[in-house]
Amino acid sequence: MTTIAELTLPTEEFALAATKERLPDLELRVESVVAEGPVRTMPLVWFSNVDPDELEAALEADPTVDEYLRLLESSDDDEWFYRLQYGEDVASVCQLIYEHEGTVLDAQVSDGQWTVRLLFPEREGLSDAVDAIEDRGVRVDVRRMVDAGADEDLETAAALTEPQQEAIAEAYRQGYYDVPREISLEELANELDISHQALSERLRRANRVLASEQLDEASEPVATD
Repeated sequence: MTTIAELTLPTEEFALAATKERLPDLELRVESVVAEGPVRTMPLVWFSNVDPDELEAALEADPTVDEYLRLLESSDDDEWFYRLQYGEDVASVCQLIYEHEGTVLDAQVSDGQWTVRLLFPEREGLSDAVDAIEDRGVRVDVRRMVDAGADEDLETAAALTEPQQEAIAEAYRQGYYDVPREISLEELANELDISHQALSERLRRANRVLASEQLDEASEPVATD
């Protein structure tokens, strides 16, 4: 089933970290991402709250950007529209998304991290893409994941990836969440035949997704008579 996911990546491990550090008030949003060939990734980006000359100087010095081209500007909002070409390290991360049939719906940067919304025809593609990106040493947080169902809003209940479901279910069954704990993280990792670090990251992401869902539900208005 088609899956829409929202995930975050640290800017320092992905793209434009140097530009954001040099221009802390800079705001940006990715309009779309174009892939040309196996490693050529060219996002179309709106930049605002910045002088274009200062922006271009920052892009010139940013090691994650190989090329940039100003396409147009919005005089009403003082926004500038650019086509960027990422360097090989960033492009390879994007390519992993495309290799697993993912599509970038939108992306933006705030508080030192990228928030990216992706669409995958199958949930397994999302899980495989996240694993592949993390294998490259980039931390990924899956903040939210919804299935495109038969309803008009294309949203059903939020869910965890299959590895996250397996990890958190086994942790619960084995007493990892009991007080005192019945099993250590190292023992649980051995049970699941994965590394201690991989299990720690998997549980952390799963707990964050579940906590986010609980907070979202708690913030909804309560119906009254």
